[in-house]
Amino acid sequence: MATVAAPTKMRISPLGRVEGDLDLHIEVRDGVVTDAWTEASMFRGFEIILKGKDPQAGLIVTPRICGICGGSHLYKACYALDTAWRTHVPQNATLIRNIAQACETLQSIPRWFYALFAIDLTNKNYAKTKEYDEVVKRFSPFVGTGYEKGVTLSGKPVEVYAIFGGQWPHSSFMIPGGVMCAPNLADVTRSIAILDYWKREWLEKAWLGCSIDRWMENKTWDDIWAWAEENESQHNSDCGLFLRFSKAIGLDTFGYGCGTFLATGTYFQPELYERPTIDGRNAALINRAGVYDGERFHDFDHLNVRESTAHSFYQGDTYLHPWEGRTDPIDPAEGHKQGKYSWAKSPRYEVPGKGPMPFEAGPLARQVNAGRQGAAKHQDQDPLFLDAVKKVGPSVLVRVMARMHEACKYYKLAQKWLSELQLHDNFYTKPVEHLSGKGFGSTEAARGSLSDWIVIENGRIENYQVVTPTAWNIGPRDAHNVHGPMEQSFIGSPIHDPTDPVEMGHVARSYDSCLVCTVHAYDGKTGKELARFRIGEMG
Repeated sequence: MATVAAPTKMRISPLGRVEGDLDLHIEVRDGVVTDAWTEASMFRGFEIILKGKDPQAGLIVTPRICGICGGSHLYKACYALDTAWRTHVPQNATLIRNIAQACETLQSIPRWFYALFAIDLTNKNYAKTKEYDEVVKRFSPFVGTGYEKGVTLSGKPVEVYAIFGGQWPHSSFMIPGGVMCAPNLADVTRSIAILDYWKREWLEKAWLGCSIDRWMENKTWDDIWAWAEENESQHNSDCGLFLRFSKAIGLDTFGYGCGTFLATGTYFQPELYERPTIDGRNAALINRAGVYDGERFHDFDHLNVRESTAHSFYQGDTYLHPWEGRTDPIDPAEGHKQGKYSWAKSPRYEVPGKGPMPFEAGPLARQVNAGRQGAAKHQDQDPLFLDAVKKVGPSVLVRVMARMHEACKYYKLAQKWLSELQLHDNFYTKPVEHLSGKGFGSTEAARGSLSDWIVIENGRIENYQVVTPTAWNIGPRDAHNVHGPMEQSFIGSPIHDPTDPVEMGHVARSYDSCLVCTVHAYDGKTGKELARFRIGEMG
């Protein structure tokens, strides 16, 4: 009788490059990952810091959670207070908040692609693949022609953010009731010119090789492949090269994940959200909120969000809505004895009729929900990536292309909002600072749904809970032992070279969570170090 070989156990650590520290533990059998554990290895405790503080402390503290999307943290923290204090927000203020949020995301798109994702395409494992030399020429860190232009020009959109916000990152110009700025015509004209330059010199010339309007004509996954061969300019663009090379190395064949997608939505139609309320939020959104459970869509309701601590380094096995959420840390050594293995909680969404489920957050989740029928006139309706998911599945390639697709959409929105500013009107309405209340604020940061829940009692913060896109994606198993979305994406993925598992880097980076840097591989039985290497090695 033939014996089945035990799986090889590997620890990939750390995966931290952008947002904290993340370790990955996997089991591999016959060159395929059969199980995975994502471990957030850093405790932060911002919720503990905020307890007992002035309600506006969230505007200062939460943007320090992340150095790359602090504007997104400010945006949702401000709306959490707007809903708790029942403020009035002038239409100009909503437009400027939208513009700033969009510009931060526009900055992130090329910076993420070239500086974090594409450098792995130059890995020596792909040296025999067709067009490898061209990939190295364009995507090598620091010296690649595409890398240099993409990363350099990525700073342009946040110049616009700084015009309105005073600085980026860590601005504080969004406040309950509006914004602390009163731009003039020169500010608006300069902003329009900066974004136009970014669009012309990177998005159209380098990335697409065509106009953004031509790209936006693509409505199906097949349309994208036809687009890539339509003419020489598009074929030779960074996007065209990326599509061909990704298919050649199999990025369209793994990293599928849970196949369920959640977006809390972002950007408000100004006249529909002058009086921010939780109940009125969905109808006022431009980029819609929604939940796709793999079969059908549901309206997003924040009351269905829960956080499980069954496998997280916190007291007990809690399963609570964030308004009731607790952040009671325990010693990881004690936690490991209880089967816990991560500082991240496990966000879940209670789907009507199905119960708690894990959901992928991020650009692909946004774009899947954009494919839902029934959008209002002011809302995004775009079938492209719902078609892709249904046709070929949510692979690494599809996830990356969803992120890049948003560059065109957000550019057009930002320019539209700039043209709609009424400079003679108000930008702020002083709010009543109510002594008690509950608030919910959320946005779509570059890497996914980012939300705050605040409870105010006696003029102080009684409870404050932040649920990040990284938590949605890298959270550990829940009480039912269901893997988190990224854990599911690792499972089934191939590893062709155990001493250099670049495929794990592709999966992790496609989510833009905490990303692979230095990796160590150990024998599962002896603990002996097998190899030490760097994914996306830079020399």
